[in-house]
Amino acid sequence: MNKPKMATEKGVPSNSRVLMLLGQLERMNGEAMARDVETARQVTAKIFHLIQTQEKSGKEVMSKGSSGMEVILASLENTRDVQTTLNILYILSELLTVGRGRRVGVFVCKGGTGILFQILITASKELPPSEELMLQLHSLLAKVGPKDRKFGVKARLSGALNATVNLTKQNLQNTKLLLPCLQVLRVYSTNSVNAVSLGKNGVVELMFKIVAPYSKKNTSLLKVALDALGALLKSKTNARRAVDGEHVHVLLALYQDWHHNDTRHRHMLIRKGLLVCLRNITNIKLGRKAFIDADGMRILYNSSTECLPVRTLDPLINTSSLIMRKCFPKNRLPLPTIKSAFHYQLPHVPAAGPVAQLYSQPPGVDDVVDESDDNEETDADTENDTENEEDEKDQHTANDDIETDLNKLHPKKNPGRPFEELRVYERFFLELSEDFQGCNFEPSKSASTTSSSFSSTRSTRPIIVPTAQALSPKHVPIMSCQEDCNPTKRKHTPPSPSVPTPAPLTPLELDTIHLTKDQNRQEEAHIPSPDTHTTLSSLTRPPSQAQMIEQDLAHVLECVSLEAEGALNTGEEVERGVKQEGSPVNATRHIQSPLLLGGIATRRVGGGGGSNWGSDCGSEGAEDEGAVLEVPDTALLLPLHDPDLYVEMVKGTQSVPQYAEVAYPDYFGHIAPTFKEPLQERVYGVQRSKIFQDIERLIHPNDIVDKVVYDLDIPSCPVIEDNGESLKFNSQFESGNLRKAVQIRKNEYDLVLNSDINSNHYHQWFYFEASGMRVGTTYRFNIINSEKSNSQFNYGMQVLMYSVQEAISGRPRWVRTGTDICYYKNHFARSSIAAGGQKGKSYYTMTFSTSFSHKDDVCYFAYHYPYTYSTLKMHLSKLEALRTPEIYLRQDVLCETLGGNSCPLLTITAMPESNSNDHICQFRNRPLIFLSARVHPGETNASWVMKGTLEFLMGTSHLAASLRDAYIFKIVPMLNPDGVVNGNHRCSLSGEDLNRQWQNPNAELHPTIYHTKSLLQYLAHIQRAPLVFCDYHGHSRKKNVFMYGCSVKETVWQSNISATSSDLQEDLGYRALPKILSQIAPAFSMTSCSFVVERSKESTARVVVWREIGVQRSYTMESTLCGCDQGKYKGLQIGTRELEEMGAQFCVALLRLKRLTGIRNHQHLLDLESDIIGTQTKVVSSSPTTYVMEEDEPSFLEAIDYSAESNDEDAEPENEHAIEVQENPIHLDQLSDCETNRRD
Repeated sequence: MNKPKMATEKGVPSNSRVLMLLGQLERMNGEAMARDVETARQVTAKIFHLIQTQEKSGKEVMSKGSSGMEVILASLENTRDVQTTLNILYILSELLTVGRGRRVGVFVCKGGTGILFQILITASKELPPSEELMLQLHSLLAKVGPKDRKFGVKARLSGALNATVNLTKQNLQNTKLLLPCLQVLRVYSTNSVNAVSLGKNGVVELMFKIVAPYSKKNTSLLKVALDALGALLKSKTNARRAVDGEHVHVLLALYQDWHHNDTRHRHMLIRKGLLVCLRNITNIKLGRKAFIDADGMRILYNSSTECLPVRTLDPLINTSSLIMRKCFPKNRLPLPTIKSAFHYQLPHVPAAGPVAQLYSQPPGVDDVVDESDDNEETDADTENDTENEEDEKDQHTANDDIETDLNKLHPKKNPGRPFEELRVYERFFLELSEDFQGCNFEPSKSASTTSSSFSSTRSTRPIIVPTAQALSPKHVPIMSCQEDCNPTKRKHTPPSPSVPTPAPLTPLELDTIHLTKDQNRQEEAHIPSPDTHTTLSSLTRPPSQAQMIEQDLAHVLECVSLEAEGALNTGEEVERGVKQEGSPVNATRHIQSPLLLGGIATRRVGGGGGSNWGSDCGSEGAEDEGAVLEVPDTALLLPLHDPDLYVEMVKGTQSVPQYAEVAYPDYFGHIAPTFKEPLQERVYGVQRSKIFQDIERLIHPNDIVDKVVYDLDIPSCPVIEDNGESLKFNSQFESGNLRKAVQIRKNEYDLVLNSDINSNHYHQWFYFEASGMRVGTTYRFNIINSEKSNSQFNYGMQVLMYSVQEAISGRPRWVRTGTDICYYKNHFARSSIAAGGQKGKSYYTMTFSTSFSHKDDVCYFAYHYPYTYSTLKMHLSKLEALRTPEIYLRQDVLCETLGGNSCPLLTITAMPESNSNDHICQFRNRPLIFLSARVHPGETNASWVMKGTLEFLMGTSHLAASLRDAYIFKIVPMLNPDGVVNGNHRCSLSGEDLNRQWQNPNAELHPTIYHTKSLLQYLAHIQRAPLVFCDYHGHSRKKNVFMYGCSVKETVWQSNISATSSDLQEDLGYRALPKILSQIAPAFSMTSCSFVVERSKESTARVVVWREIGVQRSYTMESTLCGCDQGKYKGLQIGTRELEEMGAQFCVALLRLKRLTGIRNHQHLLDLESDIIGTQTKVVSSSPTTYVMEEDEPSFLEAIDYSAESNDEDAEPENEHAIEVQENPIHLDQLSDCETNRRD
């Protein structure tokens, strides 16, 4: 016998018996095999026997160096003998059964699939075809198919589709042969073109013959048939075919039968298969209608309710929920129009602008139609042959939003306007030319006081103050810190002799807040402060002492920490102060005024509390002359808050609705809680239970109250009176936002938010009052028109509540509250016209439950800690009153807004040491820092961070003094006063996002942006561009505090563009400030920062200031609305204390930046380079995300996106995983509730 020519792997004996037989088989290939049929049968039978009985034989054939597979496939292709073919099929079946898929991969690579299809076509032409041959062929194809990406295409091109279909039709009673045929059909159907072709050949009807009627015989066969049917029904053509054949009713009846009979839950996969078929049919409008007509909602709701106690049935409940939510008829919001309830007439309306489009929309624009599959083209025309659609998506991994134009990526200073136009802004930079020759540099207050042109204009309209009934607020005798600071006011408002005078206030160190409060207590008890290096005596030391600065920067965390013991005890002081005589905090205010916004039963006479409107709303209580509301004076704990001053500021605030009420929280102020507020843990199955309650509305409509209790669209009387069985609501105060409240059940309310003025969307911010509650009753609130596709409410964030009773008891504070919180897509939608041409967008529900501790309380709920425009004016006034001689502070009015409110501009730096030329020169040549905040009204956390920054800058510590001595600060603390005043979430009165107007702002429509940019353009013209520009923002979908900056290098790295090394030359100094913050600020996360420039952000402040003004360190600083998942505050929700601390830490980071930029040693730049390289692995470039860095949270896997419109939220990065869960039933099987599978 000649030596076999077969290649053998090293280590495998060349005389191995199986290899010898394969060598013999190889020599027989061709005509010899046809001549010597018997020998071929014997050799193949022996090989099969060896492989079947000896594991090592199979390994030898499939070993890497062996050509055994080629020999076997060549023999299979050449033989014409049925028995030999069968023997080889037996061999292949045995070989491919083991090997974890690698062997199948080898088989596919060697062309095995095509050979099997050839044999199948040849065998099917014989009449009758060999049953055993067909059985083995289809069994093998079923194993190979899932591993071959081109399986469906090969099957269609070879003609194998029809061969398998015909065989299936002929063997419906032959279970043995039918099973592998169905397994192969299941694989065929995963190709969308094949699915359409099979549908035309009657395979959909064929599958229904197999799966119905109900029978527990051949359950494995039934499972495969349902899988194949589910794959076929992904095609819209086949789904319509199923609807036309009235098969929806059949599927529902089958599901009911299996649900009732499968009491031991052994056939869950069959039940799941039926649901998958229903899910795919209901992806089309006809399918949803058929499902509703067949009473599918009730059937699935009842079966799911019965499944709830069994946790292993969660996949069934989840899929049922998905189907029901998808089929729940889309409704318009219960509003006359989704446009804002308020309208502001613009001076001119740009023809191409959003307002012109809004008011040119036709009548009935808000009516919602189901338009998810109105385009009826055949699937074959629109779908491709790719087996795995995910693979095709992977081909487009580049982030489409990344800027790839190198010309745009290189900043070019482009002031844009001639200097003659900009010269007018010179008056905002007096510090650059002032010579201080007339100033007295002795330490007296008048020496450093510069005139303020920012003041509140008083309005004549009455302001309703939320306190007890009696006198008008302007006659209210109140003793406060403001009177100590303002002798003029004291003359006009003498203190009542019956009111205890608070202890005199010592000057406060605002930048070391914990020391301030601690110091107050110690001074009252005549205990000297141990922290002498931060007391007022530090002012006598020159702030330029290098050693002291070094020491302070080294201990910066201790210096600005807001969680020291003194701060944590302040709330306890208040509580003790209410009870103890003589305590300074017990200086109670005896406030008397005509109206009490929220009824305190023991303090008033007459009816309903809460929501009064107009001048006659509180007349019932007038006879109660002696009613006095005792409230602790919080001036000691809130040095920048004065209720009387707040009311004065409100009088000068202009609002579109002309608000005449003041909300309690804004009047009394907020003291940060002394206790930690951890992120709320998600209760298992909470979203599902809420959704089921929503579905009950459709199934049991008679149980729904559906009573409107508050409606801003009835301007004469938005509060609808009833018999006291309902809560009362109100939002008619500054920054308030609630448009409508509808009582759904006894203790459940749907709440609708108002759109931003001059728009029909942007609903997220809310701030409203509720009263008339019962103690111990749990109320559910559903905000039903949120717009973002995901929210931190799904990841531990709670709403904020402020109790007036708690405030009166000495605890005036916002606290996190709410249980059973979740955020999910609902059945309300915007029409495609109202959505600006996009496919109709669904709204989202944010639901929470809460109970109340006090009878007849008045409570306020908010999205985040409110910070009104009037609060800002009050804080600025108080800060100016606390100024020391060393501080240069100037307040200017930058401009007036559309709504008639002033936009303040602050200049803060240190006074020159003297009026000598050297000192004046140092003063004028300090680098500028430009800060802004609150361009988006709903991001109130930005204002709290800004408050921390301002308080630090105005502080008396040597750190603050050094910072002022190092820089000139230009600050616009509120870029969008009109949006803030009117309760908008994102826009100004122009109906536009002001942070998208920086490229070409309009002086009339976007005055604050126009003039702020002009300030920067002026600075660029005089070669004084800021060292740092930072715009403070809030982020609703990420945790921690982080920054976005601009970098050519990092943008190029994240795109596919080619760039030379000269293109990538870049100073890495832009990373220094965030790096410092990550080291000193516990809430700051460097890993969340991104420095990529995106096209969609090219008109934002950050990018325009970087590109046009040439500021390398141009940032957006984003603060979470939720909390932190790293560092000192890990697992906690963020509060005002932490936000203010962040503002203070930002200042300290600037001081350290000053040191770094002054050092010749550039080692820190090398560290920054390594940081960039370290973040490369964390950057996501495969999704069209708004921000390139990966989101902190995955999309919540409780199927947030459940609509038929699978591309409904293409622009939203969070939604990708949710869609993936729906598309991939394997994933759905694995998740019983999304909480259990959360990715971090």
